[in-house]
Amino acid sequence: MINTADMLKIFQRYRGDAIVVPGHGGRHWINISTKPNLDAIIGGGHPGMGGQASFALGLALAQPNRKVVLFDSEGDLLMGFGVLATIADRQPKNFYHFLLDNECYGLTGGQPVPNGKNMRYDVIARGTGYPSTYNFVDIEDFSSNIERIMAQPGPVFVAMKVIPEINNLPIDKRIPWQTRRPIDVLKDLRKELGVAR
Repeated sequence: MINTADMLKIFQRYRGDAIVVPGHGGRHWINISTKPNLDAIIGGGHPGMGGQASFALGLALAQPNRKVVLFDSEGDLLMGFGVLATIADRQPKNFYHFLLDNECYGLTGGQPVPNGKNMRYDVIARGTGYPSTYNFVDIEDFSSNIERIMAQPGPVFVAMKVIPEINNLPIDKRIPWQTRRPIDVLKDLRKELGVAR
């Protein structure tokens, strides 16, 4: 399995000027990213489940000349599987969909995802119409392929088995890793992209 923080450090080398929606990888990404004004971190430090992919797709469609990279989770994706068909239908050439699959719901105590050990999300994504899909279980394989993945046109789907990071504290007892309000994140992103309010 892959350590999420280590994987994000490798990805950072190939990010370029992409907009990144770090999802549940955000708590690591805020300490790795060198372009925070291009990071679309929503959810106030605890990203809402079920909407990350739709949000990232909207960004990709609104900014067709800039790459948009999403670090999704399998729990998030399972709450809205239909988004895969929508992304495949729209075929955004600038969309890169990375799935962090830890086989559990890490933010709510580590309950197992149903059939988590057997799910092949890359196969499902290909079945919906993603032209390029990948599946990685070790960081060396990911590291050898990330440059090629980011150089090809999207939509691309990359499933990765990652080490679970379980948090058993109640939400209101957790120290938020996101220090910026979502409205400020979006304001900074608009400014960086030169988009009028």
